Formats: sequence, structure tokens, C-alpha cells
Amino acid sequence: MPAVRTSARILTVLTLVCVPVFAAQSAHADRDKHGNNGQTEQRADTGPDGTVGVTVGGVVFDHSKNGSGDSAGALTSSTSWTPPPCWYAPEYTPEQLQKYLEPIWEAGSTGYEWDATQREKYNANDEKKGFNKDKTGKGYWWGSYVNESYPPGWDSCNKDYFWVDAGDPPPADIENAVTPEVLAELAYAEIRVPSTAVTLAPAGATKVNLPTWAWLDGAEFKPVSVTASVEVLNISATATAEPVSLEIKPGTPDAETYPASGVCEINDGRIGEPYAKGKADATPPCGVKYLRSSGDGTFPLQATVTWEIHWTGSGGAGGDLPDGAFGATQNVVVQEIQAVNR
Repeated sequence: MPAVRTSARILTVLTLVCVPVFAAQSAHADRDKHGNNGQTEQRADTGPDGTVGVTVGGVVFDHSKNGSGDSAGALTSSTSWTPPPCWYAPEYTPEQLQKYLEPIWEAGSTGYEWDATQREKYNANDEKKGFNKDKTGKGYWWGSYVNESYPPGWDSCNKDYFWVDAGDPPPADIENAVTPEVLAELAYAEIRVPSTAVTLAPAGATKVNLPTWAWLDGAEFKPVSVTASVEVLNISATATAEPVSLEIKPGTPDAETYPASGVCEINDGRIGEPYAKGKADATPPCGVKYLRSSGDGTFPLQATVTWEIHWTGSGGAGGDLPDGAFGATQNVVVQEIQAVNR
């Protein structure tokens, strides 16, 4: 049984991005609306650029180069891989852990035997060495944090607090203990990319058997990135997403796509090509041709952009992460007109 954690596993929300988990019920009784119980120095800090972090060792995310706007959205991995739902990072100095745990033991809500075992574990009765106070400034007690959206597996980081000396790696058997690679995976979860609503020509309503040109604003589709760091460990990683292709699904089997695969590759920094006067008889590099009208309704055209993800981190680390996709659906009116001049 982890220290000061009960089967209820009540969650403490510390920030908009990451929160430590599994404190005892008694420890939560006096917490404020931000999840602070007054026994630690942890707090949420939000900068003018929207960066949110936690003092003492929670992950800090720099979103200044991220996608923005109401239509921006998160990526979905192209594989079964998902970013870590929870992780371990430095959480307390020796003094902070003492201030956090001792009031819980004094309350007696976890039982005398359990409290006594915990006091012994942390050598609490030694005023000089208890809680590793003789190592103050030479390491941290690590604890668990969780993604605020609580994805599947968010409660799997249930190991007790553990000590890591400054400069040493976390124990090898601790899954998702922060390293540059784990930070890159956490940054992946924070990436937001622009909407994939495509521009169509003809606009408003297209025509049966008339090639409809489709393209995306090249100014919006440029690389975006998020940097995750843990200042007390002096480690960081940046995950960068770059658009590579657009897939179009017309929303009906009675249609043809350009190209036939429906996948439009990015070319010279843009996806597709805007329609220009005089190209009525040309084949669009990216588009669709509907073979029947939508009647009184519409066809749900789905446009999905694929983004390649790579990362770089402290100490020259780096690599690739699974491609991500972000899509949107827009309704297309198709009229029963066989020929049109434009």
C-alpha cells in the first residue's frame, strides 16, 4: 500500500496540465479549490503566453509555437500508441515531503500501524536525516502526475514516493519516469494543429460531374511544436508536427477523387491548388467529382491531414513518434447540373 494513498484513489488537481495522484483521503479534506493542502510549495504558474507549469518538478509546457484558435485540435495517433496517461517527476524536497506527510499521520485517519510503518520508512524520527534531509539540495522525492483529461491508464502510476539523487537517472523499473523521450511523448499530447476545413471551387454548391478543386491555406499549414521541460532536472524535449498530406473522403461512394487515392501530398508548402480562371477543363491536383446530386441534403466531405512527428531533446536525444491525424467534416451541396460555364 503506497504511503498516504487509499483504495479510493482520490485525485488532487494541481494544474491545468498535470496533477499528482493518490493522496490519502484525510490529506484532501483541507485542500483548496486548486488542490493545494498548504503543506507543500507546489502551485500552478501561468505565463502570458499560456505556458502552464508546476513548481518543484512538474512538467512545464511551452505552447508559444503551437497551433492556436478555436478550430485547432489535438492529434490522433495513426497507430495504437498513445502518449503516457501519467508519469513520475520530482515532486518534493525533503522538507516539503515532511510537511506534507506528518499532518496526515498526526490525524490518525490511516491507522496507527500504517502510520508507524510509514514513519519508519521515511526515518521520520531522525531530525537530521529523516526524509533524506541530509541530502537537501542533492535530489528530490519523486511522485506521480496524471494527464488532466484522465485517459485510460491515468491511475496506473501508483508507486510510492521514491528518492532520486541529483544527476542520477530514475530507477529503470519505473515506467514513464520523466526522461527526454517521455517529455517528448507528453509534448505530443499537447500539440494542437489547425482546422482541416478545405476551400472548394465552385464555392457554395458544386455540380454533378464537374471537377471540384480543393486546397488548404498554406499559411496555416506549417510546422507547430511544443516543448516540455523539467527545470530542476535540466532536461527538455520538443515535439514538432509537420503536415505531409491531406486525405479526402467525399461522403458518398458515387464520387471520384483527385488523385484516385484521395490522398493529396503537400507540395511547396501547400496542399492542393486554388482554382484559377481558365482551368475549368483541367484536372485538379486535389479535389473531387460527384456523380450524383445531394438532393435536398448534403454530402459529408471529410478532410484529414496527416502530420509527421519528430522530437529533439537534451543531450542530443531525438527520434520519431507515430504520425498524427486531425480531421474535420464539412457539408457539400451538389446540384443536378450537367454543364456550367465558369
